[in-house]
Amino acid sequence: MSFDMGYLFLTAAIILELCGTTCMKLSDGFSQKFFAAGTLIFYGACFYFFALSLKTVDLNIAYATWGGLGVVLAAVVAKIFFHETISTPGAIGIILIVVGVVLCNFFGTNN
Repeated sequence: MSFDMGYLFLTAAIILELCGTTCMKLSDGFSQKFFAAGTLIFYGACFYFFALSLKTVDLNIAYATWGGLGVVLAAVVAKIFFHETISTPGAIGIILIVVGVVLCNFFGTNN
């Protein structure tokens, strides 16, 4: 797999999505205006960089990577910062998501 700017933009989109999701949790149902605004700003920036990534990264690869890694990283943030639990079936599901993302990235394109 060759590296191009699309993957850099995709990485930025994933990080910004994680920031938006974290702000959403902290917004307490959008009652905390600072975090509610952060949610909207981070998600707006996330979609901008995701759109830029689609110029060179196939949609199926980009979306699987963005969604899959977003789920995994959100679970890590939830565990570390919000002390939420992850059940054994949940952990297995997260492992399967990682496997799916890896398979999509290495075998999901005909290029």
